[in-house]
Amino acid sequence: MSRAKITIPYTPRPVQQQIHAALETHRFNVLVTHRQLGKTVCAVNHLIKMATSNVRPFPRYFYVAPFLKQAKLIAWDYLKRYARNIPGVKFLEGELCVQLPNEARIWVCGADNPDALRGTYADGVVLDEYAQIKPDVFAQIIRPMLLSREGWVVFMGTPKGQNSFFDLFNQAQKNAQREPSVWWVGVFRAGESGVIAPAELARLQAETPQAVFRQEYLCDFTASAENILIPIDSVLAACRREVKPEDIRYAPKIIGVDPARFGADRSVIFCRQGVKAFAPWVGTGLDQMALAARVAREIECFHPDAVFIDSGCGGGVIDRLRQLGYRNIVEVPFGGSASKPAQYANKRAEMWGEMAQWIQTVGSLPEVPDLKTDLCQVCYDYDAQGRLRLESKDKLKERTGKSPDLADALALTFAAPVRASSGLNTRPEFAHSEYEVL
Repeated sequence: MSRAKITIPYTPRPVQQQIHAALETHRFNVLVTHRQLGKTVCAVNHLIKMATSNVRPFPRYFYVAPFLKQAKLIAWDYLKRYARNIPGVKFLEGELCVQLPNEARIWVCGADNPDALRGTYADGVVLDEYAQIKPDVFAQIIRPMLLSREGWVVFMGTPKGQNSFFDLFNQAQKNAQREPSVWWVGVFRAGESGVIAPAELARLQAETPQAVFRQEYLCDFTASAENILIPIDSVLAACRREVKPEDIRYAPKIIGVDPARFGADRSVIFCRQGVKAFAPWVGTGLDQMALAARVAREIECFHPDAVFIDSGCGGGVIDRLRQLGYRNIVEVPFGGSASKPAQYANKRAEMWGEMAQWIQTVGSLPEVPDLKTDLCQVCYDYDAQGRLRLESKDKLKERTGKSPDLADALALTFAAPVRASSGLNTRPEFAHSEYEVL
């Protein structure tokens, strides 16, 4: 017997369509969103779709908010609204449960009474406003519920400082590197989702304290931290900055190359001309000769005045390019001495420090999500001599699960001052126009 078609009265926004596509193809999901994106509506409809399409006996699904009263206020009306047209649906008000014709059930629950969930199983669970839920609720109660059915889970919410949600976000990034088909991490900021009109967002920014705006609308876990070198709002402002051809006509062209350090790291080629950074080329799994060939191709297209390459992992690339006859190839040791030794602890701190000033004042960045993440995760402090010092790449990778390869490649374009080779640089446009991952 063919199953009846069920239509849910829900038309997702474009950003919600992106989220649905990820949730339906991954088991463990971490969704970080700005306020008023519509994540709860998205999650409720995901629960309904998964429940109605489940052919296993007696499917069970749960929507969990920090408090039962909050869960009822946020999700129960949405569940009834979107499930009411399903033939044979029943709403069990006393249990806050929707019973579907295939015997699937969806409960609305509060994490303030987690013991009520013990002893049952789950095909899928949504944990909303996860920053306010104690982490042992998942570890001790929800995770065991998923075992028998190999159920899925969505952790979602808006940042509230560097708490358990922040820890989960960092761990999930690591897990997604190891198991990209199992784990998914999505970050949706107000300036990118298209949900809030630009004029209204500008009013919000003007009316809201900066730290609150960065946290609630820019999804910045570090909004209250004082040791982040480049704040996310500076990065987003640089992405919006427009550059005219005449603004960079006389500016030098520079390429930064950050070869992959380890297997999961990315090799990145970044081109910059004056105040404009172009979309990077990103590749994985390349040996030194293959990367050298790609850099040579970018040199032929971009005609740079200097090419700065991380010497720590790029020795073979540097040797090959020089063997091919390319000039202006400069090896840069990240741990080497800074050109401004009174201000920076080493060359890496100097490159990042100069890049930070550029981003916060005149720089124009390409719209590349991974670059934004890389740029705003690096912490800093000062050494005994009062010089800027960055968190080590190894420590950052341990904390976030990945190396800031895109940001490091852009930082390399600030390794040393560069002059244009001619009075008029007539090729301001970079031939490689797309952010590409190979």
